[in-house]
Parts: sequence; C-alpha cells; structure tokens
Amino acid sequence: MRIAIVGAGLAGTALAWRLRRHPSPPAVDLYGAAPAGADATAASGGLVRGFQPDPGACRLAAESLAELRGDVALREAAGYREIGSRYLLPPGAGTSHLGIVEECLPGSAALLDGPGAHPFRGLPAGATVVAERDAGYLSPAGLRAALIVRLAAAGARIRPLPVAGVGGSEPAPSLLLADGLRVEYELVVLATGAWTPGLLAAHGFGTGDMRAKQIQFTIFAGRVAGLGAFVDDISGLYGRPDGPGALLLGLPCDRWDVDVDTVAPDTALVHRVVGVAARTLGITLTAADALRTVASFDCYHPSPGLTLRPVPGAGGAVLTFSGGSGGAVKSVLAASRVAAGEVLGVPSPTV
Repeated sequence: MRIAIVGAGLAGTALAWRLRRHPSPPAVDLYGAAPAGADATAASGGLVRGFQPDPGACRLAAESLAELRGDVALREAAGYREIGSRYLLPPGAGTSHLGIVEECLPGSAALLDGPGAHPFRGLPAGATVVAERDAGYLSPAGLRAALIVRLAAAGARIRPLPVAGVGGSEPAPSLLLADGLRVEYELVVLATGAWTPGLLAAHGFGTGDMRAKQIQFTIFAGRVAGLGAFVDDISGLYGRPDGPGALLLGLPCDRWDVDVDTVAPDTALVHRVVGVAARTLGITLTAADALRTVASFDCYHPSPGLTLRPVPGAGGAVLTFSGGSGGAVKSVLAASRVAAGEVLGVPSPTV
C-alpha cells in the first residue's frame, strides 16, 4: 500500500510516523516541510493535560499525555514542562469521566473547591475546577522535529517538493507536484491544517464544513505566583507562565475564513484579554505590558477533533486529518495512533 500524506505539521508527521511503526508498514511519502512562518504547530501555546469536557476528547488527551510522559526522549525533545493545570467548568458541566484521567494518569486529577484552592475569581454557583498534577505545556514544533527524525529512521520518504494539485479516485488518487510530475497512490491524506478548506475547494471537492479561523495569544510582562497552565471555560481565557516574569494569555478569536497568508494580530482582542484577565484572575495588566502577540490560524470543524474524515466527492480515496480546532497538540499522539489503525484496518491498542 502506498500512502501520501500532504502536510508536515505535527498532525501529518505524527500520522506518518504511526503508519511506519506498524509491523507491516505501508510505503509512506510525507509532503511538505516545516513552514518558515507561524503555522498552528509553530504558533501553538502547547498546553497539554488529561482532562477535556468531552469524554472522547478526554480519552485521547489523557492517553497522549501518558505516552509523552512515558517516553523520556520524546518528552525532552518536546521541551515538556510539568507545571500543573486548572480547568474551570461552567455550572452543570459533567465531570463523571474524570475516571479516564485516573486510568491513564493515576493520582493526577482532582476537583477543587474553596477560596485559595484555585486562581479563579467571582465564580458562579455550581462552577467546577478540575486540577491536574501531571500536566503543563510543551513545544509542538520540538515534538514535530523529534517525530521527523524518528519518521526518517523508520524509512518514510520526506519530500519537501510542493504539491500543486490533488486528484480524486479516477483512476486512482494522485498528487500533481510542482515539477509537473503526477504520482498515484492508494490513499491520499490531507493534513494541511488551515489550508485544507481552500485546497479542497480549489480542486473541486467539498470542504466538509471545514473553515480556517485565526488563533491568537499575547505574551505579557508579569507574574502570578503559583499559576500553572489554565483554561477558563466560562470566559474563554487560557494561559500559562512563559518563563520568568512573563505570562501567555489568550482568548478565542472571532475571525473566520481568514487568508492564511495575511493574518495579522487583532489589537482589540489584546485589550479584551487584559480586561478578562483582570476580572477572572485579578491580574493588573495593560496593553503596554504586551511583549509580543502571536497571530496564526487553524482548521475548525463543527465536530472538533483531530480525526480522519473522508473528502466529499473523492470516493473514500482522499481523506483529511485536520479539524483540531486549535487544540490538537494535547491529543495528537493518541489521535494519530487511532487514525493509523483506521487506515490499516487494524485494532488501535491503548497506551
């Protein structure tokens, strides 16, 4: 079996690596190189934890973190920093699936209550805070680089030549390369992130409701004692320390269908972050405290999650592995393992 994976971001690289690790590995060509700009892999804040509000997403995140923590070389290459995590849930949100985190990361997760037990202020009645000991952040670009090395050692071909076109299933799925050569494969997987909707539309395929959306965070000068990684699912604020004397803080952006070649920082969003941080964490900041703002983009899907999806009109011969909606780094190891099992038609064992 010959498989082409288009896109050498973290998702595409991880999937190619999983496929080549199979006892009877297919031939895999990975097209692309690490972009010079801030793609989603390079720009991500890298928050990783086991808990997610959705049980299925929680399973993938917890298994991914358990695998990362158990692989010393991969953990060090990814620059993993274990600083703990706090996740604020709105009233009525379920936490019965915390057992998934306990299964994968024993003793890591607990529910917090009471003043001083967490950093959040002014919580509504019934809000819940999930604390995790075994959580923190990493460098997605470092993780990608480590997997590229392993992938090359496993015998995959890494081809930086740009892909100019994608063909469907007649007579076979194919790629048109920038040098004019057309190459046929049994399966083509597009792991092209925010470029995916435009790529599909340009070649006559349905986009499957995928859309490109801006993602953005700001590094501020400041420090909050004892603050680890956190997500406030009520206000949308997320963040973590960014070395001594600096904080990474962000909110979801509302810029949809962005041109990935012209994304620019949303200054109004920076001011919103300052206001929300003051209300939620009691942090006194101004826009003048912003050291830098990172504006990038990712691929969003109505049912978020990094998973294989068939491309409409391609007869099952072209798939996408995208739609992580800005948070795929925490689940990419397990999600790529599951996807490789689906491609090869074999069971996907848990960690």
